[in-house]
Amino acid sequence: MKRYFYLLFVIALLASCQTTTHDNHEKYSIEQFYKNINIYGGAFSADETKLLITSNQTGIYNLWEIDLKSGERKALTESEDQSRYAITYFPNDNRILFSSDGDGDEISHIWVRDLDGSIKDITPWEGVKSSFYGWRRYSHSFYFECNKRDKRFMDLYEMDIDNFMPKLIYQNEKGLDISLLSPNQQFAVLTKSLTTSSNKMFIKDLQSGKSTEISVTKANYKPQFFDIKSQNFYYLTNEGSEFTYLVEYNIEKDEKKVVWKEDWDIWYAYNSYNEKYRVIGVNEDARTAIRVIDNSTGKPIELPDFGDQSIKGIKISKSEQLMRLSVGSSKSPSNTYLYNFKNKKLKQLTTTLNEEINPDHLVEGKVIRYKSFDGLEIPAILYRPKQANAKNKVPVMVWVHGGPGGQSRASYFALIQYMVNQGYGIIAVNNRGSSGYGKTFYQLDDQKHGEDDLQDCIKAKDYLATLNWVDTDKIGIIGGSYGGYMVMAALTFTSDTFAVGVNIFGVTNWLRTLKSIPPYWESFRSALYAEMGDPTTADSVRLHRISPLFHAHNVTKPLMVLQGANDPRVLQVESDEIVKAVKANNVPVEYVLFPDEGHGFVKKENEISGYSKIVQFLDKHLKK
Repeated sequence: MKRYFYLLFVIALLASCQTTTHDNHEKYSIEQFYKNINIYGGAFSADETKLLITSNQTGIYNLWEIDLKSGERKALTESEDQSRYAITYFPNDNRILFSSDGDGDEISHIWVRDLDGSIKDITPWEGVKSSFYGWRRYSHSFYFECNKRDKRFMDLYEMDIDNFMPKLIYQNEKGLDISLLSPNQQFAVLTKSLTTSSNKMFIKDLQSGKSTEISVTKANYKPQFFDIKSQNFYYLTNEGSEFTYLVEYNIEKDEKKVVWKEDWDIWYAYNSYNEKYRVIGVNEDARTAIRVIDNSTGKPIELPDFGDQSIKGIKISKSEQLMRLSVGSSKSPSNTYLYNFKNKKLKQLTTTLNEEINPDHLVEGKVIRYKSFDGLEIPAILYRPKQANAKNKVPVMVWVHGGPGGQSRASYFALIQYMVNQGYGIIAVNNRGSSGYGKTFYQLDDQKHGEDDLQDCIKAKDYLATLNWVDTDKIGIIGGSYGGYMVMAALTFTSDTFAVGVNIFGVTNWLRTLKSIPPYWESFRSALYAEMGDPTTADSVRLHRISPLFHAHNVTKPLMVLQGANDPRVLQVESDEIVKAVKANNVPVEYVLFPDEGHGFVKKENEISGYSKIVQFLDKHLKK
């Protein structure tokens, strides 16, 4: 606690020290940016008077409750070391389910917060990952998945909320994951990954044992929801199309019908509790576009207009009278709003941006496109510092997202805004293989990683050279996870391209990483190998060739590496070894290791420490 209050004192002290540059551009400290609050979720209480959220207001994620009438916020948990993430209220009282893992090790357990504030782990099995699946309709139970029986596969259980005794519903023995269960518990939708871009989908009658394949071609199938009567289920697919669309499948008639299609991928779809509304989320050019459909008319309803900000997600209450909205932009952390369908009143419930920061001093990401080496058009998001102009050219960092198959989106990230505020341009590249731009674009990097996708990142330099505010001699590369791999690939395979590299828990040895994936990824293993290559076959030759660790002697430019010791996806040894190898080249290397983080940093104290060092590193080796 003393350490935490000392941190608050330091933050307050530094907050008073913001400076103004010669060009009247306001500069803020890293502490000021991380006094912003991140908020996730927003589940309604049974009586719809409160909203359950996850917030890092205290420096670590905990459960908070918002009174919808007064707007008052109250902390429900006060963990100082382990993050806790809200799941849901109970259907008929104010007990709460939440999840927590061990310092980012991703071995999550499900906990209950009782009415008296006491908490209990109801999935206490050591080394077992448990994940909430959903409430059973009209029953005092919920579903959850866990790998207690076999560490390789997730089975489905039903948990009675009176005695918290689990009952096995589906035993996953062949890697056929249960993706959806009908309200009457008769039908299960099963999926089997083939590649990262295709899978099989079946509907199984759990009473008769009959299984029917719904997938018909090499495509992606994503089950979404059943209707209340368990007569139809809805799924997303890109079968015969570049983009994913929504399909209705009638079980009795074995008939399919397209119900919603756009020129972008539909991300998700679901019906409100009594099916008055259908919510559809669309991945529209790196932004989320929400459609709320009145099921009685089939027409979209008009949603509140937030100007330059967009609605990131919504939750409709059980009564279908209230709607929670998450609203933000690339220069504004998301805020939570309450909307009343009946009187059409909108109420803001949270203010997440630090009041010491003027939002006009932050930078909105601009979606741009440029041509790659083969003429392919590459989407990206460009952040231009306020102080950048033809007379004051600035360095730029090429930002590479995680994945493979991820996407840089027009969403708020404090690190990006801090770097831009400190005078570093950012171009967040959606190289080939990124999601959101059609299935052809998504598959273009299959077994070409560190090659064509890396060239897309390199060609960003040609685009930057057309901008009169960019110092083209000072362009670096930064990325996390798969993006961290791309950083190391750039520094090893094209060593003179970028002036510096910042690798945030990136893969450096594909042979080891692909062999050491978490056991509960077993059903996804073959799909991952289909995209990346199988390290136990002749593919190992190529995997060795594209692994930066084996070519580290080529690195000549300054390198920074950040890593969480508990990362189950990219093991600490990956970063340990690349740091050691590059240091042998007498190249400047800085290494930041967090003993209490995993694949992604979630504690504010660590974010402040690690991310401030990134800018210090760039000031020393790039901006110089």
